Amino acid sequence: MIYELRTYTLRPGTQGAMINAASTVSRDIRGDNYGKLEGYWSTEIGPLNQVLHMWSYKDYDERTKLRGELAKNPRWSSEYTPLIHPLLVRQDIRLLNAVRPPVAPATTGNVYEFRNYRAKTGGAVRKWLDAFTAVLPAREKYSKIVGLWHTEAGQPNEACHLWAYPSLNARAEARAAVMQDPAWQEFLKVGPPLLEEMHSTILLPAPHSPLK
Repeated sequence: MIYELRTYTLRPGTQGAMINAASTVSRDIRGDNYGKLEGYWSTEIGPLNQVLHMWSYKDYDERTKLRGELAKNPRWSSEYTPLIHPLLVRQDIRLLNAVRPPVAPATTGNVYEFRNYRAKTGGAVRKWLDAFTAVLPAREKYSKIVGLWHTEAGQPNEACHLWAYPSLNARAEARAAVMQDPAWQEFLKVGPPLLEEMHSTILLPAPHSPLK
């Protein structure tokens, strides 16, 4: 599987209009016939005026084929794109290979945290992923990961991971608890030195998001 994470930066005050268009017109036209929608979110803390949506495809060939078919759909060009083009400032795309494919949380009503880390060049991202996956059983004692990816294109040397929490307070409690875990303390001696940048964005799921 290949995962595509699309980040749209919007004009201030238009986030609601974007989500409404995506949850109604876009979903009616696309369904899951042009790639499967994995999740759709708006940013709450971090970069503002953004929506993020993730799609999955069997492989790169299927992505190319389905996106080409979508572009030829007359409803897409006449009904949906005119709604959103005036709202957009920029569009960014990450193509992701799953290390841990996305798994829906056990309950809904969550806030999500998207973390993207840029590693040093020379294979550091693979070393970080190996160390991180090794410590995940200890980390998941405090909260469950939703998905983990290695970025293939858009941002080289990057790992992305997605988490869900019942609330921001629950997130703070989980992160405070994990910092006391001996296994995590050992990981912190190895993982962070491999990285150049760390970013975190708090997301709220849209009404039509499969991941809630």
